[in-house]
Amino acid sequence: MTEQTRDIHATSVADAKDAEGAHVYASGGDWDAIVDEAASLHEERIVVNMGPQHPSSHGVLRMIIELDGESVTEAKAGVGYLHTGIEKSMEFRTWTQGVTFCTRMDYVAPLFNETAYCLAVEKLLGITGQIPERATIIRVLLMELNRVASHLVALATGGLELGATTVMTIGFRERERILAIFEMITGLRMNHAFVRPGGVAQDLPPGAIDKVRDTIPLLRRGIGELERLLNENPIVRGRMVNIAYLDLTGCMALGVTGPILRSTGLPHDLRKSDPYCGYENYEFDVPVRDTCDAYGRMRVRMEEMYESLKIVEQAADKLQNTPGPVMVEDKKIAWPAQLAIGSDGMGNSLDHIREIMGTSMESLIHHFKLVTEGFRVPPGQAYASVESPKGELGVHVVSDGGTRPYRAHFREPSFNNLQAFSAMCEGGQLGDVIVAVASIDPVMGGVDR
Repeated sequence: MTEQTRDIHATSVADAKDAEGAHVYASGGDWDAIVDEAASLHEERIVVNMGPQHPSSHGVLRMIIELDGESVTEAKAGVGYLHTGIEKSMEFRTWTQGVTFCTRMDYVAPLFNETAYCLAVEKLLGITGQIPERATIIRVLLMELNRVASHLVALATGGLELGATTVMTIGFRERERILAIFEMITGLRMNHAFVRPGGVAQDLPPGAIDKVRDTIPLLRRGIGELERLLNENPIVRGRMVNIAYLDLTGCMALGVTGPILRSTGLPHDLRKSDPYCGYENYEFDVPVRDTCDAYGRMRVRMEEMYESLKIVEQAADKLQNTPGPVMVEDKKIAWPAQLAIGSDGMGNSLDHIREIMGTSMESLIHHFKLVTEGFRVPPGQAYASVESPKGELGVHVVSDGGTRPYRAHFREPSFNNLQAFSAMCEGGQLGDVIVAVASIDPVMGGVDR
C-alpha cells in the first residue's frame, strides 16, 4: 500500500467516526485515486516461483521473486518442503538412537550434528569431563575433515550453478577423498551415527592415520586448483564482487553466523570464543574478509579449508601419542558391544556376540536392556553449540528423567542464515539470486528438521 493510499484510508475511517466515538464505520475510500496512481506508474511486475526445486545439494527450496524487468523488487524464501520431522521423531527413540536422526539434518556435515547433540547429552549426564581424550581428538579430526568436505560441496555446487562445470568436478573429486576416509573409519560415507554420548562408536581401524596423512597433500593440491580457477577469474569476480551484499549490522540483526558473518570482518568462531572438544589446544587462524559480498564468502571458505587441514594434522599427531579407550567408563552409559566394520557397514563383532551369548548371561541381559531401553538421563536441560561449516549449530535438549529426550531442538545455521535471502537479493538482478543462494550455502535438511 502506498503512502497516499494509507492517508486516504485513514481519513475515510476517521471521518466515519460518530460524535461519541463509540462506533467506527469503514468506508471504501477513493479507489479511483488508487487506480489512477497505479496506472500512472506504467509498471508491469511479474512474480516468479523459482522452485520448489532441488538445486545442486541445497535441498528443496522455494524462492518467490517479484521482478520489475530483470530487477528483483521483492524476494522471499519458502521452506518446509522436506517434512523430515527429525526433532519430533527423536522424542520416540532412546538418547543414543537420537544420533541416527540428527546426523541426517545437515547431511553435508553430519558429524557436526552428531557432536553437538552428544555434547548436550553429556552435559545433562554430567560426564563432560569424563570423555576419553582419544575420543575427543577423533571427534575433532572427523569434524575438521567434514568441514573441508562441506566447503568443497559449497564451492562445487556454487560453481555448477554459475556454469563452471570444472569447479564442480574438482570439488566433488576432492570430497571423495574425504568420504573414503569416513567410510574406512565409520563404515559409512555419510549419516554415520559414529559420535555417541560418552565418546565414539569404536576406535580408528589400522591404517586410518596413515590414510589421513597421505590424503592431506592431495587435498591441498586440489584446493589449490580451485583457487587458481576461482580467485582471480574475471568472470567469477564479475558475478560475485559486490553481489548479495550483507554487512555486519545486517548479520547481527538476522542472527547470521559462519562464513557470511566472517566475510564482514568479524572473526567470530566458537572454536576460539567458546572452545569445546579441546580446540583451545590447536593452532589455527580464523580467516576473515571485509567485502560483505558473495566473493568474500567464497574466499573465506577457501582459506578455512587450509586451516582445517592444519588442525587435522595436529589431531593425527595427538592420536599417535594418545592411546586409551574411546568411550566413557560408566557401563550404564557405554554400550558393551565390540563393533567391527564388515562388508555391509559397521555392526557388532561376531566374536563378541558369541562370547556374551555363550559365556555371560549377565552381559547379554545388560546389552539387551541398554540397547532396547537405553540409559536414563537426569531431569534438566542443557545447551551445547559447535562451529559448523555454516555457522553456529546449537542443541537444546530437555530430559524428564527418562530414557528418551523430552525435547531436542536445534539452532540450525542454515535456517537462520536463510533469513538474509531477501536482504541479499532485493535491488539486485535476477541472475544474482542464484549467486546469493550459493553464497549462503543452505542445506534444507537442517532447515526443515
